[in-house]
Amino acid sequence: MRGLDLALMEPEPADDADLLRAHGAGDPHAFTRLYDRYDRSSFQFIRRLLGGAHADAAEDLHQETWVAISKSAGAFDPAQGSFRAWLFTIARRKVFDHFRRQKLAVLASGREDAAMTIPDPGPTPLDAVQSREAAQRLVAAVETLPLEQRGAFIMFADGGLSLGEIAQATGVAVETAKSRLRYARARLRQALAGERQGYV
Repeated sequence: MRGLDLALMEPEPADDADLLRAHGAGDPHAFTRLYDRYDRSSFQFIRRLLGGAHADAAEDLHQETWVAISKSAGAFDPAQGSFRAWLFTIARRKVFDHFRRQKLAVLASGREDAAMTIPDPGPTPLDAVQSREAAQRLVAAVETLPLEQRGAFIMFADGGLSLGEIAQATGVAVETAKSRLRYARARLRQALAGERQGYV
């Protein structure tokens, strides 16, 4: 008698949209599975977008984000984009709302279009990080970026979002998202140029 192939018996992982629908239909475990899938990446995104000066707000904003997702599960339309992009859209809104409540100016560069002319050779600064000290310097450099550039960079580098998803999450054209990302990468290369030749 042949042994059973256990790998064939395990169910396929549920799609994000299916889990959200199941949550809306009252499945008590569906939301937990979705949360477990994206808990870490959503928290890191919020924490890094806030920067060091506002890190203490990250936990509250993370919870607010997931409460909003739970309450508006029926509003998610998978035809409009991925769940990940929708999650980052909500998380970004929560961070911006926090800054507005704190009456902080949202920093933005008026020269984002100039980024389209900046060449983008070689690895990103994140790819070049080889040590803890270098990673700490990179995090500090990311925190100095204007908020929109910082958000685009974190969504791309940490969140794994495509340019289209970043554009969707931030409510801008793909070319604007691309210019923000390129400008952020150029600024980070410049900030880290003294670290090692590989960063530039």
